[in-house]
Amino acid sequence: MKLIPLPLTPRRMVKAALMSLTLATAILGMQPGIASAEERALVIARDMDINSLDPARAWCDTCQIYDTAVYEQLVTLDKDNKLQALLAASWEVNADQTQFTFKLNPAAKFSDGSAVEAKDVKWSFERVKNIKGSGSFLADPIIGIETPDAQTVVISLAKPNSEFLNQVAAGFLGVINSDVASANGALSDATAVDKDTSENWFLTASAGSGPFVLDSYEPNAELRLKRNDAYWGKPAGVPEVVFRQVKDAVAQAQMLQSGTVDIAMQIDPETAKTLEGSDIVVERVPSFNFVYIAMSPGAKANTVPLTADVREAISIAIDRTSLIDFTLGGAGRPMATPIPLGFPGGDDHPIPEYNPERAKELLAKAGVPDGFTIQSIYPDLNVYGVDFSLMMQKIQQDLAKVGIKVELSPVPFANWREAANGDHISLTAVFFAPDFFGSSQYVDVFGLAEGSVWAKRAGSATDPSIVNPKTAELMAKALAAPTPEETDKLWFEAGTMMADARIIVPMVSPDLILAYGPTIKGVRYSACCNLPLAEITN
Repeated sequence: MKLIPLPLTPRRMVKAALMSLTLATAILGMQPGIASAEERALVIARDMDINSLDPARAWCDTCQIYDTAVYEQLVTLDKDNKLQALLAASWEVNADQTQFTFKLNPAAKFSDGSAVEAKDVKWSFERVKNIKGSGSFLADPIIGIETPDAQTVVISLAKPNSEFLNQVAAGFLGVINSDVASANGALSDATAVDKDTSENWFLTASAGSGPFVLDSYEPNAELRLKRNDAYWGKPAGVPEVVFRQVKDAVAQAQMLQSGTVDIAMQIDPETAKTLEGSDIVVERVPSFNFVYIAMSPGAKANTVPLTADVREAISIAIDRTSLIDFTLGGAGRPMATPIPLGFPGGDDHPIPEYNPERAKELLAKAGVPDGFTIQSIYPDLNVYGVDFSLMMQKIQQDLAKVGIKVELSPVPFANWREAANGDHISLTAVFFAPDFFGSSQYVDVFGLAEGSVWAKRAGSATDPSIVNPKTAELMAKALAAPTPEETDKLWFEAGTMMADARIIVPMVSPDLILAYGPTIKGVRYSACCNLPLAEITN
């Protein structure tokens, strides 16, 4: 999408009418008495992707916001991604980074007034591991947790992990009041995966120590939090937070302009332009999210071998600058390797230069001078402001200039996942957002080590040449490195290997647009928390 006003076609007139109806419905649906002259609720419009409100099961962007507002972690990250004390007042790490000792803050209290103790940390971490949800990988390396006293937690890992403290800051490792949760069906032992019956309870109640508590949740409609009046730290800046389910960016912008909501969380660059000239604050900040294309040399549908030369030809035949302008109005940054800009090892990689003539030479070298046809199945989504169909149409046009005909097939995400993991997809488009501030997650997913996610999706069973054991070796060295400088060098080397493989080819890291009312303060983007609610005032 270009960052220009669009003409009112009949389709857009209908859409505008529907958005107006959505806005009117939202306004009429507001409950009286939600605000007072002194304090009022903070209302947020976003497309909520909630799968659970149980920290051990939750796995979504909204979940990150919820988990870090209602529950708390041992440590957290500040605006510069530096570790800060939270439930843990201090911590120590042994020389080989396999043992982490945390001293809890004795002032920390759960929302029911009971003390946060070492037993709660042990129970919560073991539960994440044994529930075997999407976030279990964060706890899987833990081989033992000792609690020598009520304020001390000693966590032992199977292997060195220089990123463990950053992982502990992730919302999915929030500490739960074990007594309250256990009384409502929650389990932490090995039977939890089958016998834990607490998930429905977590949809109606919370058991955390955070600045907010759960008030109510109506799936696909509304999530309400209220200030934890017994909070042991600095009180939240607003008495209540209301998330409203609003999928469309235009509807979010209209509600923001009318004052129906205070923050709109998924405004795209095109819609942001409609807010110009108003008193709405619109900030464009770099994000750690990215959108990428991927190629599968082992895909059943391949019409020609997707050799290294063919993959390089496809990469340099795509005009990234033009693509970012076309899809995001320029509101994004090109990337060279699947490690986010700003993460260790992610910066300073050369961006592949747009060179269609060189692409033609590579295709001729590969034995396909006249090009070929390639199938592209991709999820029919709009993620981080990038309309995947628009992006793939732009890529289709670019590749046609070097003789590659791309057959586009947008499908629902569930169908895409089935195809990617089944017969695999010759050329696809996907997205990724960080689960914590650390580069190991990217090498783990995209490094093409044997058995890794993208080694499988790229068809390593059919074409084992794509497997690269060296990235896993570099990751192990980085996680055991004694200094951040040495760690960064190793992550950079792994990033170079992933870029050179050209299985995963990043297209853009879209800027994040923060749009909020003129009286709102403290809005920021966070690698661990997405949107730190406790810092916001109105």
